[in-house]
Amino acid sequence: MTEFEKLGQETIWKGHVVEVRVERFRHADGAVVERDNMHHPGAVAIVAVDDEHVWLVRQPREICGVGDLLELPAGKLDVVGEPPLETARRELAEEIGKAAERWEPLKGFFTSCGFSDERLELFYASGLRDVPQPDVEEDERIEIVPWPLDRLDDAIAACQDAKSLIGLLLLQRRRLRAA
Repeated sequence: MTEFEKLGQETIWKGHVVEVRVERFRHADGAVVERDNMHHPGAVAIVAVDDEHVWLVRQPREICGVGDLLELPAGKLDVVGEPPLETARRELAEEIGKAAERWEPLKGFFTSCGFSDERLELFYASGLRDVPQPDVEEDERIEIVPWPLDRLDDAIAACQDAKSLIGLLLLQRRRLRAA
């Protein structure tokens, strides 16, 4: 394992969600490297299933030039001190108006470790029930998509979002093992 020491950082830009930094590191062999990095508070995504559906959303992702990206319900860790599971519970209610009786952590992973420290925690939620959906943020345009589980392969084929692909593929593997 390569060891390194962080020598310092300079913030280049800070926005509502991310902070762009130039960071310097010294490796065990003495080499000093400089990296352009984006700091992100982290996020959660939820594989929410009932007996017939996996619950997805479609929303515009302007940065990607896509007006209707198919995704798992998800959200950033934007409440200081809130554990990821609580964020997942809140986001499930906010995005699709559901709560879950059972929660299971599936996988944690870095979303783009070449330039960002964003870590996403993926959860499996079942035993779904309807709950009042809080008012959504003005700039969110979310369409709720109850996708039939018997068409899971089609959801995977239609999906272009990495976190959602990981979640859907883990769901597919889970269903194959249960069969």
